[in-house]
Amino acid sequence: MREILLGKTPSELKEAALKAGLPSYAGKQLAQWIYARRVRSFDEMTNISKAGREKLKELYDLGVVLPSACQESSDGTRKYLFPVGEGNAVEAVMIPDDDRKTLCVSSQAGCRMGCRFCMTGRQGFHGNLSVSLILSQFIAIDESAGLTNAVFMGMGEPLDNFDNVMKAIEVLTAEWGFAWSPKRITLSTIGVIPALKKYLDGCRCHVAVSLHNPFGEERAQMMPVQKAWDIREVVELLRQYDFTGQRRVSFEYTMFKGLNDDKRHADALVRLLRGLECRVNLIRFHKIPDAPYDSSPAVIMENFRDRISNQGITCTIRASRGEDILAACGMLAGEHRKRQ
Repeated sequence: MREILLGKTPSELKEAALKAGLPSYAGKQLAQWIYARRVRSFDEMTNISKAGREKLKELYDLGVVLPSACQESSDGTRKYLFPVGEGNAVEAVMIPDDDRKTLCVSSQAGCRMGCRFCMTGRQGFHGNLSVSLILSQFIAIDESAGLTNAVFMGMGEPLDNFDNVMKAIEVLTAEWGFAWSPKRITLSTIGVIPALKKYLDGCRCHVAVSLHNPFGEERAQMMPVQKAWDIREVVELLRQYDFTGQRRVSFEYTMFKGLNDDKRHADALVRLLRGLECRVNLIRFHKIPDAPYDSSPAVIMENFRDRISNQGITCTIRASRGEDILAACGMLAGEHRKRQ
């Protein structure tokens, strides 16, 4: 198999250029073409000689994997399907909102966390995505040049693929890479404490924590990870960091009818988060096949929001996007697998 260039640093690309018989400065040219220009083939690298491009093709694979399918929602959301090996696929979702285009990116094929209400979690774990497969989602979609933000909220637990996700974020935020501000990127996690601490210490991007229930025993019934990393310990870790500046922390709270949507839960959530500079995003549960859950009615969600907001914690109801193409929160499953 040819070595993949997507995801390499300038020094690594310099070595690749020298191996191909190109001058050392060609490493910088490769970085510009791959990251600043986001090309999809060596043939587009016009300031590299044709012979040099042929040698690069002989030795290397650029690493851009094109989507095998795309669906568009009635609200403009687009879901892309990417093949990632034998019989597996992942999905990435582009969400337009006025002048913003946010990519919801996947980091794993499937997920090993097993959340009962998530289609990705219910399909099991099929492998980590490489740095190139993560970055390819940014380059291979039609909206690549216009993307303004990214959320690691697609398939998989990002902190369970820590090294590859952090390398991808390095490329996204480095001056030699995409040159994005860390403020444009949010990583979502269920609270893998050891990796979360390393992320908070080494990265300035935002963090979103999937909370869903403030009571440990109840949370564990829907999120087995609670038994390994208690949500109270996750919050205590977050309290050790400063979120009063540009970096933000938010908590995702999917609302289930009769399970986590009453005053008792709202008050416990306030007690859990009081004093932490944060935001709570309420999310309507999106029905998935064979799941014994229903979404809370709109009026219940509004009352829940108001009860939390009245206690001084910013709380909003997130608008659902792409539900008609199974692209909303918790609905990504890599439909390619089901057609095999």
